[in-house]
Amino acid sequence: MYNVLDYLKESARKYPDKVAFADIDQSITYEELYRKAQEIGSALASKISIGQPVPIFMEKSVDTICLFFGVVYAGGFYVLLDMKQPQTRLNHIMKTLDSKMIVTSQKYIEALKKKQMESDVILLEDLYGHVNLKKLDSIASQHTDTMPLYTIFTSGSTGIPKGVCVAHRSVIDFIETFTKTFHINENDVIGNQAPWDFDVSVKDIYSTIKTGATMQIIPRQYFSIPTQLLDFLCEREVTTIIWAVSAVCIISTLKGFEYKVPHKISKVMFSGEVMPMKQLRIWQSYLPDTMYVNLYGPTEITCNCAYHIISQMDQDDVIPIGKAFQNEKVFLLDEHNQEVIIPDVLGEICVSGTAVSLGYYNNPQQTHQAFCQNPLNPYYREIIYRTGDLGYYNKQGELCFASRKDFQIKHMGHRIELGEIEKAMQHVETIQRACCLYENHKIIAFYDGDIERRELTRVLKKELPAFMIPNVFYKVHGFPLTKNGKIDRQKLKSMMKEDCNV
Repeated sequence: MYNVLDYLKESARKYPDKVAFADIDQSITYEELYRKAQEIGSALASKISIGQPVPIFMEKSVDTICLFFGVVYAGGFYVLLDMKQPQTRLNHIMKTLDSKMIVTSQKYIEALKKKQMESDVILLEDLYGHVNLKKLDSIASQHTDTMPLYTIFTSGSTGIPKGVCVAHRSVIDFIETFTKTFHINENDVIGNQAPWDFDVSVKDIYSTIKTGATMQIIPRQYFSIPTQLLDFLCEREVTTIIWAVSAVCIISTLKGFEYKVPHKISKVMFSGEVMPMKQLRIWQSYLPDTMYVNLYGPTEITCNCAYHIISQMDQDDVIPIGKAFQNEKVFLLDEHNQEVIIPDVLGEICVSGTAVSLGYYNNPQQTHQAFCQNPLNPYYREIIYRTGDLGYYNKQGELCFASRKDFQIKHMGHRIELGEIEKAMQHVETIQRACCLYENHKIIAFYDGDIERRELTRVLKKELPAFMIPNVFYKVHGFPLTKNGKIDRQKLKSMMKEDCNV
């Protein structure tokens, strides 16, 4: 297999009348998706060249998934634009793509006009019609598995959008292993939380297509209303969720299970941040027979490179990120580019293998910095991705995440991991979640929990040295989240500046 369209073709053959994707308004069978994607591809093929990026200005929906596969049939690769992003960022993305074309639907025309973007607009509705099999076969004959499938823009620590360009080969290599490892099959119903310009969604979309499963697209607003979210999970009979940690925690922190328990969920996978152990224990108490998996990996290596299936026997307060997926190599390098193998010694997490992406689109300088030759291998070309994350091996030899290199600070002459302070705070029984920032030579601690600052300081002094005790505590009622479901640290900074006590 060398093209993800083979997944769609095979599932349409095996399960033609089965629902492939459903949103709150409509659903589509595999046969319908197969036909519509070919219609879109036939029409779009005359408007783009093979290997060309196709920016899409739409919300995630059944229509959007038809367009994704239509773009691939036309020989291009898709780039979903976040409609809520400011005009400046969207223009930067379009400039990076060197594209003057945007595909959208009639319902989003007014929203696109407000962005005042200079582009030729193609309407999805105009792409439906007939299938030109001769043209599609010609395009397919020119395909290689190293051609791009999608590009996802992520700003990272620089604040400037970088387009992570991922090939068919990388997605196929990962999804084959992912679905096999976690026994995802045609009987599963995947509840999609992640935005489709975020790499977690790649697991949802292609696990669905590869196995003949069904994806239920959960409305974004339901993640602010646990009762509606739980109703949706139960009514749509969701079996599998692959969510950001904060999305998983929404149900447990707001005591959603006291309202309703989605008993059909058999697989809960999470990533993006460190899962607070007390929140995981709440899930386990209500769904004890469910498989829980901690996933790790940045966008640059096609979703994930390591995983740990959590056991009820796991008593440590640190959930390992575990071991590498098949056909991926995950290892630690110290600041001298030497491999770290001794337990409890920090190193930068590095990854090699087929899942490593093609790099940053139209950005050779940053591609060269992040994707480089493995310094442990002087003999042949072996490209690795340096994640910028710090990790260590525990006594059992399992890989554990420590912190971002960006979150390692120098305070009062001491080198400190902010993640270590967050972990200590989350040990406190009444604290649900915690997050620390370093601003103006001060450690600022945010927490969601029922404890006063003076008492919290007293408790932390039993676990942390004096130089690691936060200088300022800030109590919040629920953390602000990014659209990807992670704690919004920029929003916390704004809250901090607005509060005269900080």
